[in-house]
Amino acid sequence: MNPLSILITTSYYFPELAGSAPYLTGLAEYLASRGHHVVVGTTFPHYPAWRSSANGRLASTERRRGVRVRRRWTYVPRRQSAVQRGLYETVLYASGLTAIPMRPRPHVVIGTCPSLAGAALASTAAALYRVPYGLIFQDLMGLAAQQSGVVGGGRVAAAVRWAEVALAQRAARIALVAEGFRAYFEAGGVDSEKIDRVRNWTRRVQPIETAADTRARFGWGRDEFICLHAGNMGQKQGLDNLLDTAALLRGEHVRFVLAGDGSDRERLQARVTLLELDNVDFVEPLEPGRWEEVMQASDVLLVNQRATVADMALPSKLTSYFAAGRPVVAAAAAASETAREIHSAGAGYVVPPDDPVAFQEAIIALKRDPAVAAASSKRGRRYAAGHLSPDAVLVEYEDFVKRTAASARARVGVSDLSA
Repeated sequence: MNPLSILITTSYYFPELAGSAPYLTGLAEYLASRGHHVVVGTTFPHYPAWRSSANGRLASTERRRGVRVRRRWTYVPRRQSAVQRGLYETVLYASGLTAIPMRPRPHVVIGTCPSLAGAALASTAAALYRVPYGLIFQDLMGLAAQQSGVVGGGRVAAAVRWAEVALAQRAARIALVAEGFRAYFEAGGVDSEKIDRVRNWTRRVQPIETAADTRARFGWGRDEFICLHAGNMGQKQGLDNLLDTAALLRGEHVRFVLAGDGSDRERLQARVTLLELDNVDFVEPLEPGRWEEVMQASDVLLVNQRATVADMALPSKLTSYFAAGRPVVAAAAAASETAREIHSAGAGYVVPPDDPVAFQEAIIALKRDPAVAAASSKRGRRYAAGHLSPDAVLVEYEDFVKRTAASARARVGVSDLSA
């Protein structure tokens, strides 16, 4: 195998533990372990809290597990709106331009979405070095602007979609983490022959303490049925539906736990106080291993999405949910990527979004029938082991990178690629 020099541009990276960051970090480190020279251009950690950790720094460079990581400051909006998101993307792109110079020059550039800046930086770097670029789509920004409920998103959705599709058209190849994304790009004129399907893989650190010890540490009663929502608490999640469900289940020994952070967390906490919900807990973001302990100590794992969310995203936490061996209940559109994945895994129930009664009924059904819950858990774990193992999935990502790099051979000589 001839090692490649690879530049990766992304807005999310280690030590961020939520969303796409762990997968982009894992990909970069895997490529480095395979002997490739890998440089990552990114910003300072800020997700899902949407608070920058730059602490006054404009730039930094570090090396971690064989990957050279170049960070540049960017504006991080505390509240989400189309205007603030646009400013975030613009500054991220402008500052990121200073992170893309590298030696030896790259053979290939890989941009990552869910940020337009990550894709645009890849396109710019590829033009600068006259090499091909590929894009990995974890989310669809055009649909996100339209569906996620961000203030002003609908007004800019067409422009965001145009930019996203244009960047994909110019890319040598694109990789999609959900098959449902394919129609979006094909409708935009992207050649189907250059679209690859990849998957997010299961990330799991073996828990240290027992489920009983974890429940005791958080003060959860032995007879309480714990419903865990892990990860981002943003507008896309529409977590008012979860709180309304909790209100219906007061007195049923059912406790809802929201673990993580996000732009909507403070408002949700205020609403819990207003509704006097004594069966809802908030837990701070957890380290690897601690996440698994909390999932292991829970009885059911929850996904909640707005009714408008369909093909824009596939929650990355599903890979961890399936591997945890706990049933999943998702409030999501029937045609969504979330629903497709849960049905494929056979890991639980999908109920209509924004319908707390349906959410309540699915949770109670699992609470009252442990055999059904156990069967769903077993199927989810089997699906994770068979389809989402890192060993199998990361090979697919490396193949995507190689195919993207190989597309340059039609335009330049092999000697140029090794310059």
